[in-house]
Amino acid sequence: MATAGKRFRAAVARVDRTRTYQVAEAVELVKAAAFAKFDESVDVSVNLGVDPRHADQVVRGTCVLPHGTGKTVKVLVIAQGDRANEARDAGADHVGADDYLQRLKDGWLDIDVIVATPDMMGKLGALGRVLGPRGLMPNPKAGTVTMDVARAVREIKAGKIEFRVDKTGNVHAPVGKVSFPPQALADNVQAFMETLVRAKPSAAKGQYIRSATVSSTMGPGVKLDTAGYR
Repeated sequence: MATAGKRFRAAVARVDRTRTYQVAEAVELVKAAAFAKFDESVDVSVNLGVDPRHADQVVRGTCVLPHGTGKTVKVLVIAQGDRANEARDAGADHVGADDYLQRLKDGWLDIDVIVATPDMMGKLGALGRVLGPRGLMPNPKAGTVTMDVARAVREIKAGKIEFRVDKTGNVHAPVGKVSFPPQALADNVQAFMETLVRAKPSAAKGQYIRSATVSSTMGPGVKLDTAGYR
């Protein structure tokens, strides 16, 4: 029986590290090289020509993947009255106000995304030290602070992802599962890359998309040909 190390080396052998691949070919390789016994996630990592230390070069945004991420996302909506009812009707997993604020304060974090109406942000702000490091604090730029909570919930459930450049100039995003058909993965990668290009800050100089790699959880990275995104 092959060890994980041998399986990884066999997977690496499938990929030519000296070249870049078109999206369709890259996702085929990622699928072929995946060897784990579970349905691995497929992720894209992009190195950007920005300096995130400057506020006007921070890249962040959202992208609705046409085929979703393959992951069930648990959504908590902090809202009251009609907005709370709309959130429930839209499929939110948890809806409430002060009751859920207390649960969060007590350490309950069994959710993936929090959506809140603007009037609740004053109270949520007090939980910044708990929610911030986990990427759970709602943000208007991500569409998670809104009066249209129903739309926000539907988009998140349909595959809306949030991305933000890290301090080293890299952006990471999930774009599906190894079990996805190749075309679905390719569509998702294409949608994300196009969204990233549109998010280019006006202050960014020189080459914006420096390199991009697509890989599965356990598999080797496959370099994308980024010429079309420059």
